[in-house]
Amino acid sequence: MPKTALLIIDAQNEMFDQSNPVHQSEQLLENLRSLIKKARSSHVPVVYVQHNDPGLVKGTDFWQIHQSITPEERDDVVQKWTPDSFHETTLLEVLKNKGIQNLVIAGNQTEHCIDATTRSASNLGFDVTLAKDAHGTWDSEAMSAEQIINHHNGLLSNFATLQETNDIEFVD
Repeated sequence: MPKTALLIIDAQNEMFDQSNPVHQSEQLLENLRSLIKKARSSHVPVVYVQHNDPGLVKGTDFWQIHQSITPEERDDVVQKWTPDSFHETTLLEVLKNKGIQNLVIAGNQTEHCIDATTRSASNLGFDVTLAKDAHGTWDSEAMSAEQIINHHNGLLSNFATLQETNDIEFVD
């Protein structure tokens, strides 16, 4: 059976800050916790991707992965500097070393990092499942966060199988 990993992208404190959280942030965190729990109980690797930029500086509180989904010692944490989690990072090497062929993707930010990483993963030959209710963003000037999420779920259905968190099962 092909090996699966759960990829948690940019689930950092900035995205859940009380002053400006992503859309339905508490539900998003609950869905991320559920996916992580299911993956770990099935011995599926959990890989975190952590964004770095002038606003998310390594070591700062905003940069830290949210405390309710803190990586365990056995989890890989990959650092990135662009929306694509594969671009100039160690992610592909980490996944290849684990023999991963299937990815379940969740996290932030829908129209940037989730979009870019889902497309890259598909283009690299991974069988991708996007947790359609476990990625988040903020309202833009043109669209609400909910509209952005729904729009990108539609676009990304060409690159990934879309499933609700409750319907995702890990068998490894």
